[in-house]
Amino acid sequence: MKAAVYHGNRDLRIERVPIPEPRADEVLVAVRRSGICGTDATEWAAGPVMVPLHRRHPASGHLGPMIPGHEFVGEVVDGRAGLPGGTLVAAGAGVWCGQCDRCALGRTNICRAYYTLGLNAPGGLAEYVAAPAKTLRPIPDRLPLDAAGMAQPLAVGLHAARRAGVRDGDSVVVIGAGAIGTFVLAGLGHLRQAEVTVIDLPGTKLERASKLGAHRTLSAREDVVDAVLESTAGRGADVVIEASGAPGQFETALRMVATGGRVLAVGLPKEKPAVDLFALTLREVTVDSTVAHVCDEDLVPALEILAEGTLAPLMLHSVIELDDLVGRGLEPLASGQVDGKILVAFGEPR
Repeated sequence: MKAAVYHGNRDLRIERVPIPEPRADEVLVAVRRSGICGTDATEWAAGPVMVPLHRRHPASGHLGPMIPGHEFVGEVVDGRAGLPGGTLVAAGAGVWCGQCDRCALGRTNICRAYYTLGLNAPGGLAEYVAAPAKTLRPIPDRLPLDAAGMAQPLAVGLHAARRAGVRDGDSVVVIGAGAIGTFVLAGLGHLRQAEVTVIDLPGTKLERASKLGAHRTLSAREDVVDAVLESTAGRGADVVIEASGAPGQFETALRMVATGGRVLAVGLPKEKPAVDLFALTLREVTVDSTVAHVCDEDLVPALEILAEGTLAPLMLHSVIELDDLVGRGLEPLASGQVDGKILVAFGEPR
């Protein structure tokens, strides 16, 4: 089969490799769409970070060059585990053991033996992938493949929205309206009736946020802290979700959250933020974080949100071929030229 194979920093090659042999708990999937994200671009441009290129991964057992791609959908080739051949499925990509203490609590995304297809084991930037059956969910008939290809990152955003602990009627601020911030916004709209303000630079991102239900948008070029305090009668926002990872924005989130409020860290900053623990403690602000998603809880609702038909057209940047993965995918994504999702398209299974 044809696949993208990561060999190291800025070294990704399109190669012919054997079709994987699925294990007893796995399903062979003929990939139809495989999305790429900032994590993939970071691995390509500055990695390896998570790819076990030089040290064997303790959970997946993988070591060496690897097929990336953790956002994929496709067609079941050989039916098993209740998934008949020909079923179109979306993959959660994260694999959990189901036996550890974290899994017992339902927090499978922080399983003691967690690994992710496409980051720690061969993934979906290939014509075929072997994926554990428990990570796959059928795609609704009414959902186009280009939309379904966004299910995994939307599940991540939906999980973040759950972690934010928003209640109906809360005032919420989302800092950052890129892909992850937009998926968090969509998740909030699915879960709660809250008043959401979105902050980013002026332009298409804020326009998209308005179309997706943001009650208010603020330009990051203005004094956003004062603007949030003014709109909340000086109290501050009940919940602030920092989804940009931009320098100084976590501190901004702490300044605009209400006493007794909650800040959720989503974006990953390149530099360690400075935190005013004195003010944080005296105001009893809760700071929380989020990672990945809980497949059993988030993947099916993500498909349902996409089936509504509003989100995917606003998020789709382009659909490219595998041969164009670096030039039209990873390079522009790594250099910040992409606003939205890039999908790699694969043909019918042979």
